[in-house]
Amino acid sequence: MLDLIHARQVFDKYLEQFDREDEKINLKIVHTEGVIRCAQAICERMKLSGEDCSLAKLIALLHDIGRFEQLRLYDSFEPEVMDHAAFGVQLLFGGQKMIRQFVTEDKWDSIIRQAIARHSDFSVGCGLSSQEMLHARIIRDADKLDNCRVKLEEKVEVLLGCSPEEVGSQDISPEVWRECLVQSSIHSFNRKTKMDYWVSYVAYFFDINYPETCEIILENHYVDKIIDRIPYGNPETERKMKEFKGMLTAFLQN
Repeated sequence: MLDLIHARQVFDKYLEQFDREDEKINLKIVHTEGVIRCAQAICERMKLSGEDCSLAKLIALLHDIGRFEQLRLYDSFEPEVMDHAAFGVQLLFGGQKMIRQFVTEDKWDSIIRQAIARHSDFSVGCGLSSQEMLHARIIRDADKLDNCRVKLEEKVEVLLGCSPEEVGSQDISPEVWRECLVQSSIHSFNRKTKMDYWVSYVAYFFDINYPETCEIILENHYVDKIIDRIPYGNPETERKMKEFKGMLTAFLQN
């Protein structure tokens, strides 16, 4: 049986080594709790079993454990600095077997490992069992859902290192816009400007896995809210973001 209360207690103890007053550390703590709530909401809408719901919440609790080490070592969220998902898997399932501190049984190890390993990949990939695929997709959707909250609540300066006005004054790179037009998430290596990063924060809706997640995004008007948060001083960027908004909304509705 999964003991989520115990797992949370272990996680809280793990966090004692970090400065909770640090903006970036606090952002990831709040994000973790948000992903847990989003995973539960998706599972409930999908009417999954109690065990699957508990497992999804455990994966959500642990999915970004590598981020805290990334911040400690590099004070950065940039994927080029560290593969936080791979590091999290190593932390949990490597020599120290930290996963046993969170859950004593090993029957779910493969599901947990694969879900965490793939949660931030460009695509979920293949070669998974049905249960591994289910939970890999749930955590990817839940992560994106709470990232909507993050993009609306956190300071743009914390997220991107510059003001909203500076972001909105920039161009969308041609490579990034081409990916938007073919309804794809944005490859990180194509992001050149801060505006490219902002576009990528909504383009990942093209990778949503479940209709239930689409419903939540539409009910909360996340596409409009995130896109409209930036004042677009660049007329061409403003035109493209208006077009992009309609494209994303139609995709989610369908």
